[in-house]
Amino acid sequence: MNHVFPIDQVLPQLMAAFNASRNVILSAPPGAGKTTRVPLELLKADWMDGKRMVMLEPRRLAARRAAEFMSSQLGQPVGATVGYRTRGDSRITNATRIEVVTEGVLTRMLHENPDLPGVALVAFDEFHERSINADLGLALTIDVQENLRDDLRVLVMSATLDGVAIGELLGNAEVVRSEGKSFPVETRYLQFAHRGAIETKVAEAVLRALHETQGDVLVFLPGQREIRRVQRLLQDGDLSADIALHTLYGEASDEVQRSALALAPDGTRKVILSTSIAETSLTIDGVRIVVDAGLARSARFDPRRGMSGLVTTPVSRASADQRRGRAGRQQPGVCYRLWTEEEHGRLAPHPAPEILSTDLAPFALDLARWGGRSNLRFLDPPPVAHLHQAKRLLQALGALDKEEALTPHGRRMADLPIHPRLAHMLLRAKELGLGSLACDVAALLEERDILRGQPGTDIDFNLRWNALRRGTDVDRVLRNRILAEARRLRELLGIVGEDDGSEQDVGVLLALAYPERIARRRGGQTGRYQMASGTGALVPEWSPLAREEFIVIADVDGIGTEVRAFLGAPLQKSDVLETFADRIVSKEEVFWNSEEEMVVARRVRMLDMLVVEEQETRPDRTKAIAAMAEGIRLMGIESLPWSRESESVRSRSEWLRGQHLVDDAWPDLGDGHLLDTLDAWLAPFLDGVTRRAHLSRLDMTAVLGSL
Repeated sequence: MNHVFPIDQVLPQLMAAFNASRNVILSAPPGAGKTTRVPLELLKADWMDGKRMVMLEPRRLAARRAAEFMSSQLGQPVGATVGYRTRGDSRITNATRIEVVTEGVLTRMLHENPDLPGVALVAFDEFHERSINADLGLALTIDVQENLRDDLRVLVMSATLDGVAIGELLGNAEVVRSEGKSFPVETRYLQFAHRGAIETKVAEAVLRALHETQGDVLVFLPGQREIRRVQRLLQDGDLSADIALHTLYGEASDEVQRSALALAPDGTRKVILSTSIAETSLTIDGVRIVVDAGLARSARFDPRRGMSGLVTTPVSRASADQRRGRAGRQQPGVCYRLWTEEEHGRLAPHPAPEILSTDLAPFALDLARWGGRSNLRFLDPPPVAHLHQAKRLLQALGALDKEEALTPHGRRMADLPIHPRLAHMLLRAKELGLGSLACDVAALLEERDILRGQPGTDIDFNLRWNALRRGTDVDRVLRNRILAEARRLRELLGIVGEDDGSEQDVGVLLALAYPERIARRRGGQTGRYQMASGTGALVPEWSPLAREEFIVIADVDGIGTEVRAFLGAPLQKSDVLETFADRIVSKEEVFWNSEEEMVVARRVRMLDMLVVEEQETRPDRTKAIAAMAEGIRLMGIESLPWSRESESVRSRSEWLRGQHLVDDAWPDLGDGHLLDTLDAWLAPFLDGVTRRAHLSRLDMTAVLGSL
C-alpha cells in the first residue's frame, strides 16, 4: 500500500486491545483513515482465522466508496476481498472477507442468521451520527454476543463520541484514540444575523469564496430543493468558464456522484453543492473551502398524530465542526459559516440521536421479530410514546396481535426490506390481484417525487403513476431507479406480468398503507378534511382533489393541528367500506349539532374516528332530552325564552336568598346553578324539544314554579 494514514500510529494498540478484549472503541477524527485502513489491518489478526468482518456504514455512498477504495489498495475489483451490500445493490462473492453494509442490511443479516456464522467482527463506522439502524444493529449484536457468540468481536468507530457511555454499553470496552492529521482551517462568520432567503446568502458566499481563495468549494445545504435553487442562482450569476458546478446527495445517480467526487481537471475549479452526505466518511480531493449554510433536514415524528414530517433545523456544533474539517483534510483551508459567532455558541453541542425523533414502526417490527425482548441495551432508549404509537400502527396493519407478538402476516411483512406500511400494502395487494400496481406505487413512494420541480403540479398521486408509465417530461435517471425498485419488489413477491390496476385502485392501495389518513371532506368546505386519525387536513383549493368527498393522504407536513396534504389520491366510499370491512364499526349517535342548532340522531359506520356513512334515525327520547340539555349548556342560559314575569320570579327569589330570608332548601335560580342542574329542573319539559326554535314553546314561569 502506498498510502500512509494517521490511524497507522495506533493500529498496534488497536490490535493489542482486541487480543485482550472482544469489544473496542476507536475514536479518530475525519480523514484519519479509520474507515478504509482499519478493516484491512484487522483482517490480518489471528482471531480472524479466515472469517469475515461486517462493517456498517450509515450511508450508501460512503459504503460503496469505502469498498472501492479498500479494493483499490489491494489491487482487486470490488467484490473480491472487499465488497458491499446496500438495499438493491450488492457486490459480494464467496471470496469476500470484508462486507461493507448499510440501511438495515446488518439487521436483516442478524434476523436471518442470529449467530452470524463465519463472522468474526462487526464494526460500526461513524457511530456518532447515531442512525437508528446503527443503534438497533449494535443492540442486537450485543445480544448475540452475550447469548450466542461469546467469541464475536465488536468495534465502534467514531469521530466524536461519548466514550464513557458507549464503553459502559459494551462492558467497559477499551478506548483507542487517534489524533489524526488535519491542516489549519480559518473560520469566517457573518457579522450580523441573516434573515433573508438562505439560498441567496449561500450563492453570495460561494462567489465571495471563489474570489478570495484557491481550491475547490464544498457547500453544505439542507436538501435537494435548496441545492437546485443555489445551482440556478450561480448559473444565472457571473461564474467564470473555469468553474464547474456539481451536486451531491444520496439519491443522485452514480454518474453524478462520481463526477462530484472526482478531481477537477487542471486549470478548473469545482463547486460541489451537497447535503450532509459529505459531512463525514468521504474525503473529496481538492476541497479547500467549505461554505456552510448551517442547516440540516431530518424527519420528526409526532406520536399524537402518528405522522412524520421533514423539518429544517440548525446543525449542532459537532456537525458544524465536522463540516468545517472538510476544508483542512489535505491542505490549509477556509470555512465560511453563514451565521454569527454568537449564534454558534447557542447551537446544540451534538445532533439528536435518530431513535429519539424518527418513526419507530420499522424498529418496532424488528424488535417483535427478534422476540419482543425488553432487555436489549440502547445508548438512548426509544421514547415510550413513539414506540407505543408504532406498535399501535403495526397492530392496525395486522403485524402484531393484542399481546404485541408477531403475527404470521407480520412475519411476512418483516421479510420484505421495506417500510411496514408498504410491506402490508404489497402483501394485501397481491391477495387482491393488484400486486404489480402496488410495486409501482411502493417504488414511487420510496423515491423523491418524480414530478418535483415541475411548476403547478397537482398533489394527485395518479399523476405520478401516469408519469412513471409514460416516461415523458420526467427525470430519466430517477424514473429508471423507480422502475428498477419496482422490478426488485416484484421479484421478491414472485409477481410475474402486469395486472389490470386502475387509478381507482391506486387510492385503495394508498389507503392500505395509510389507513389512518383516509379522509372525508368536512361538510361543504372545499379543501378541508378530517382523517380517520381525527386530525384535520388541508388540500390546496385549486386541486381537483379538494372537491372529492373521500381521499387518502400519502404525504403531509406533519406540523400543526391541521396538517397540509402534499400527496394524495381520490377514494370511493364503497372501496373504504369493502376494503376495511373488518375495522368498520356501526353505532347509533344522538348529539347536539352546534352549527344547525338542533339534536341529530343518526346511525353511523365509522373507521376509527372518521364517519364513513350515516343515516338519520328517530332519536331515543331520553338521549334526545340529554342532547338538547347539552345544547342549552353550550348556547348559554340566555338561550331560554325568559319572559318579564319569569325574570321577575328569578330576581325576587335571588334577593330573598341574598338577604338570608329563606332557608337552605330554597332553590338557587342563579345562572350557574341553573346550567349545572338542567337535567333536574328543565329536562321534564324538554320532551319533543329538539331544536333551538322549539325552546319558544317553554313557559319559563311555569317551569320555575315547579321548583
